[in-house]
Amino acid sequence: MKLGVIADDFTGASDIALTIAEAGMTVTQFIGVPEATANPALDVGVIALKSRTAPVTDAVANSLAACRWLIQQGAEQIVFKVCSTFDSTPQGNIGPVLEALAEELGADQVIVCPAFPENGRSVYQGHLFVGDRLLNESGMQDHPLTPMTDADLRRVLAAQTSWPVAHVPLHAVSQGAQAIRSNLSDTAAMAIIDAIHDADLLAIGAAAKGHKLLCGGSGIALGLPANFGASARTPNWQPVTGPGVVISGSCSRRTREQVEAFRTRNPAYEVTADAAIAGDVTPEGLADWVLMQSDTPLVYSSADPDVVREAQYKYGRELAAHAIETLFSGCAAALADRGVTRFVVAGGETSGAVVSGLGVHALVIGPRIASGVPVVRAADAPMALALKSGNFGDRDFFQKALDLMETSF
Repeated sequence: MKLGVIADDFTGASDIALTIAEAGMTVTQFIGVPEATANPALDVGVIALKSRTAPVTDAVANSLAACRWLIQQGAEQIVFKVCSTFDSTPQGNIGPVLEALAEELGADQVIVCPAFPENGRSVYQGHLFVGDRLLNESGMQDHPLTPMTDADLRRVLAAQTSWPVAHVPLHAVSQGAQAIRSNLSDTAAMAIIDAIHDADLLAIGAAAKGHKLLCGGSGIALGLPANFGASARTPNWQPVTGPGVVISGSCSRRTREQVEAFRTRNPAYEVTADAAIAGDVTPEGLADWVLMQSDTPLVYSSADPDVVREAQYKYGRELAAHAIETLFSGCAAALADRGVTRFVVAGGETSGAVVSGLGVHALVIGPRIASGVPVVRAADAPMALALKSGNFGDRDFFQKALDLMETSF
């Protein structure tokens, strides 16, 4: 293994795995830390954790376990994959995990860049933009679990770590890899690096050659495969047919648009926090409803942020989220047992719950459905999945994903 990736959620793992696979490296996405050794021919291992909103101590422990396994497989460089909107809280988990990984690897510098221009994420003067909006004006300020109220990544990261937080500005990045290296601090630091174009990320990738630890969105991986001699290709895909379902727990603006577009033509069942907590809907009952539909159905809890906040105020954030995730996890397991083979899932936490319910341990990366989202196949079962972060994909993403699963490449 040449490169190891630790992803703090399941959708982010698929996202960066697609970037690496399209750049020509062989890659497998593992669900949790594997117990067995990897195939020696594998170029990249991506370990998907559910650590983004976990307690800090758990996130650190799980990330360290993943790091140690990847190093044992021969990984020469570790990437800590986080969301391209840097989802976290003042307590973590990005800063504490990076500190622990740096100590484990003996790294005195950490390159940090969540930019992903293809999806409208850019970093300029240390500030994160989503399209033409600052992060805290993009809708992310309303995220139910990790509200992002500050676009200055230097302040965001400094609140989470005892390390100095440096900055490499765009004018240095635009001069190429050598200029980036020259601008990196000589002392231990986490360095936020500006990037507004893919060319910037390619330069950052070249500058990162030999660095032990990087952190960013999937865009951070654009320039890394070239350091290992890889060249671009399209991942192969064999079609998966059979019954399908769409499960959506993301409350992002884009996902709510996708839910609305899909439910105008397909049967839909809305799960509320009240119903999930009261037990008015059960995994088996929800699965029964799905299987009764003649067209591919949608099960969703993607509500307006005001509705989500009301539920969190009423029940507490953790209880409301846990009830819905447990319901979706059990429903997915019941559906798989009864022959459903295609799962389209929206939301990082929801994807983690569904994949855990399905008992999938590794995923084979297929071609892209949308920027940052591949179709994937369970390594040990005839099952296709699409795991989508909240704001990714066009309005018709759900149907595109279902159709692509049945198409040969």
